[in-house]
Amino acid sequence: MSKVNGSTHGQRKAPLISAGMLLGIGLGGFIDGIVFHQILQIHSMLSNKIPVTDLVSAKINMTWDGYFHAAVWIMTLVGVHLLFKAGKRNDVRWSGKVLSGSMLAGWGAFNITEGIIDHQILNIHHVMEYVGDKLPYDLAFLASGISLILIGLILIKD
Repeated sequence: MSKVNGSTHGQRKAPLISAGMLLGIGLGGFIDGIVFHQILQIHSMLSNKIPVTDLVSAKINMTWDGYFHAAVWIMTLVGVHLLFKAGKRNDVRWSGKVLSGSMLAGWGAFNITEGIIDHQILNIHHVMEYVGDKLPYDLAFLASGISLILIGLILIKD
């Protein structure tokens, strides 16, 4: 740690990384929900278990999509809270690369977690629900998560 006017100054990255990871998880979830669930409508939260074939199944999936969005909203809020806490500390090293990298790593962690748990283990939906072979799309989603984490780590290492 360096001393500036008798106080420690800007050497710790961990608080910024923690905030960025949670922001990345939350925003990655929002990107997934907004782009895949709402705009492209290629899957919904439970669309492999309850296919969207009528108004009732659409409403059930919409409700579960809402629960999903509430969860990622909470993650984003916690990330913002941690970012403000880090901002009050003199020992935190402020870096756009570290914050951006940790957000990308968080987004990648979201993709991997969701891709393994929701797509493979629970089998509640897939990236492309309405195609014959869903696995290539699910694997591409997992690969995107790995790529985001690797890019994030490169930026964090700075």
